Amino acid sequence: MEENYKLYRVRELADGDEDFVETIAAAFLEEVPEDAERLRKAVLEADYFTAYQAAHKMKPTVDLFEMGILDDLITVQDWGKFEKVDEDISGPLKIVLDAVEKASEEIKRDFNL
Repeated sequence: MEENYKLYRVRELADGDEDFVETIAAAFLEEVPEDAERLRKAVLEADYFTAYQAAHKMKPTVDLFEMGILDDLITVQDWGKFEKVDEDISGPLKIVLDAVEKASEEIKRDFNL
């Protein structure tokens, strides 16, 4: 449990309410993998605006779950925001996508979702 994500900040917000923790975990599963797929597709298609939007939307949740990829996500976000045509962001994107996939699978197992 909690190898690819951390619940410290979520539990701090929940103030002992484990139902709230589970609700936040379920919200992660509903939102983040979908946003990550949108991000992957946008980068593949060089759709800078959509890449920026998807990465920006993911940031608070990625930060809340302390996934350790915030800097990589910001790199991808800035690629989209500033339309960095000459920058290869495949490395940071892969890190983000892999982390989201691992955290999602782990959250599903940990919370039986």
